[in-house]
This record gives sequence, C-alpha cells and structure tokens, in this order.
Amino acid sequence: MEQIKVQHQPSPTDAWKFLITVGDSHNQTTHQVTLTKKYWQELTNEKISPPELVKASFEFLLTREPKESILSQFDLTVISHYFSDFEDTINPP
Repeated sequence: MEQIKVQHQPSPTDAWKFLITVGDSHNQTTHQVTLTKKYWQELTNEKISPPELVKASFEFLLTREPKESILSQFDLTVISHYFSDFEDTINPP
C-alpha cells in the first residue's frame, strides 16, 4: 500500500481543507481535498476524525485506481459519484 500523508490546511470556509501526499519522495502525487462538517458527520457519526476519514478515503481509492488517476483537487463527496460503494464501504451499516 502506498504511504499516505494527510495535512490539515487552514480554511476560512465551513469546510476543512487537506493536503494529501501519496507515495514516497521519489514517486509521489499531491492532492487537495475539502470536507464539510456536515458530510463528515453523515459518514462517520463523528466516530473518526476528519483526517482519519480523508486517509481512509484515499485507502479506498488506492484499492481501485493508481495514485496518478486520483483527481488533484476535489471535495470528498465526489468519490461517491465515481464509486457508488464508497459511502457504504467507509460507513458500513
């Protein structure tokens, strides 16, 4: 599994912003992800932190596509548009 580093970035909006680095120093990709508090609460019932959710989301993506195919900038809600099982996988019943 690729190494995933999640860094929180300050944001003046109601959404958290994260900078994610996937891979190692020789072969890595970077991604900017936003996550609203509402979506975080819906997916996790606040059982895991926002950075943990972002990391789990990247682990999910990396089982389905190479890091180079992951969008460089997106809102976390977009994942379910590409992978319909995302929300059920991240937050099983």
